[in-house]
Amino acid sequence: MVNALTNQQQKSELERLIEEQSHEAAQGNTVALEVEPADSDLEKEALLEAEPPEEAPQKIEATTTKEDSKKKSYTEDSIRLYLQEIGRIRLLRADEEIELARKIADLSELERTRTELEATIGCEPTDEEWAEEVGQALPKFRRRLLLGRRAKEKMVQSNLRLVVSIAKKYMNRGLSFQDLIQEGSLGLIRAAEKFDHEKGYKFSTYATWWIRQAITRAIADQSRTIRLPVHLYETISRIKKTTKILSQELARKPTEEEIAERMEMTIEKLRFIAKSAQLPISLETPIGKEEDSRLGDFIEADGETPEDEVSKSLLREDLEDVLDTLSPRERDVLRLRYGLEDGRMKTLEEIGQIFNVTRERIRQIEAKALRKLRHPNRNSILKEYIRT
Repeated sequence: MVNALTNQQQKSELERLIEEQSHEAAQGNTVALEVEPADSDLEKEALLEAEPPEEAPQKIEATTTKEDSKKKSYTEDSIRLYLQEIGRIRLLRADEEIELARKIADLSELERTRTELEATIGCEPTDEEWAEEVGQALPKFRRRLLLGRRAKEKMVQSNLRLVVSIAKKYMNRGLSFQDLIQEGSLGLIRAAEKFDHEKGYKFSTYATWWIRQAITRAIADQSRTIRLPVHLYETISRIKKTTKILSQELARKPTEEEIAERMEMTIEKLRFIAKSAQLPISLETPIGKEEDSRLGDFIEADGETPEDEVSKSLLREDLEDVLDTLSPRERDVLRLRYGLEDGRMKTLEEIGQIFNVTRERIRQIEAKALRKLRHPNRNSILKEYIRT
């Protein structure tokens, strides 16, 4: 009982932390960031050069691995710790956001130069070659590079709460919460790289689109055993949303016709998409209260069993032995008539054309061959297969 209460309390605490991150991220996305103003005489570079606080989470790398072993190691405790850590990171003021964006844009320009240089020389350039291409002394170039990387890191870390806020809306769709956060963080990194502060909108507004796109694409790619195209997954999401809206409007479950009309699509297309959305069930799914059986135990196999394959092989061998007791023409006629070679049964007329005889003559040969096969010495070999 004590353990059950403890687990429930931990779960409630985790849910509370998620709600707090979502609430704070929402505030930062709709109003000016209400944080403690920094001293007015603080130098801009101090913002970038300051070491991250000890409790700040480690930098999220774009090149993450998704090994199953690491996914399994995630626990609610690690999520709770992560939420606590990002909750301690101060949100950015508008002027800080602009300054960081400028540094990141400068970093992007340096990286473009590096990519072009690498294509020119055919190998990865050294810092000296890179600095020379930019036209700066090596110490000044390295400092410029460092400031850009720190700016990108700070922009990402200061907006991780936005990732949590958005990831929460996509829970229970096939990916774990920690995977949703990870994928959303990759979208946040991409947003930091692409953000143009001169267009006048806030970074959080711009980043929301990239985070949402990264999460939805990950769900489409990774949440299903059978992968669906992204556009089809997005249509499935719109159908679910439309169904929910119609249910509220009509105070009942909407019909297929009503959903199709609202979605402006045919009922056939709606049914096809709905069928595509169904998730496959594992044959290893436990069955029964004791869960000592598996679903696959109760499903009859469609293919041949090993016993059937052996029986068929033996039948073919015995059938060949019996046919070998007939004349060559009788044997060939029966093989063609009953499709023993290619599985296709030929008519008397077709066989007659092959042997250049009449249809009636082929019928006579067939009848004579069958009479021979009915002889006890021959049919006793095949009776066992007929009984089984």
